[in-house]
Amino acid sequence: MSFRSWELYEYPMLPISTGHVWTVKTSNQLEKPRFVILGFQTNRKAIRENDASLFDHYNLTNVKLFLNSQYYPYNNLNINVALSPYAALYDMYVNFQPGYYGKTPKPMFDTRKFIDSPLVVIDWSKQNESLKNATFVWNKNLPQTFPPTHQPIV
Repeated sequence: MSFRSWELYEYPMLPISTGHVWTVKTSNQLEKPRFVILGFQTNRKAIRENDASLFDHYNLTNVKLFLNSQYYPYNNLNINVALSPYAALYDMYVNFQPGYYGKTPKPMFDTRKFIDSPLVVIDWSKQNESLKNATFVWNKNLPQTFPPTHQPIV
């Protein structure tokens, strides 16, 4: 297995709006992004009583990442946690292991536990070759349907 690096970007506060675009410039050509794992947390950093290993779903409806004008994933996710159609999110989560480690998936969370601590996993490993020869800029398009908070969100 070749060397893989990790980067963590933290957005301290989301603005009060129903959507948000976050631009992050990332690595050079030697370290092209392959996967993006997105999780949300509030009131967990440096607060001992709150379990920092859990993530919040915030009634997320869609996530789009842009890589040189291409969307990932191509289709809208149409997530509605209240109505339980989060199969697309769970499928993306389960398929991370075969894509990254090259092994049969054995997810840590079953579908019931996943919704209590969801992660959005976006696979960029199958990028168009013409896109690999450019500087990477990616935006997180985060439609916000939860009550805005001024607490840090990771």
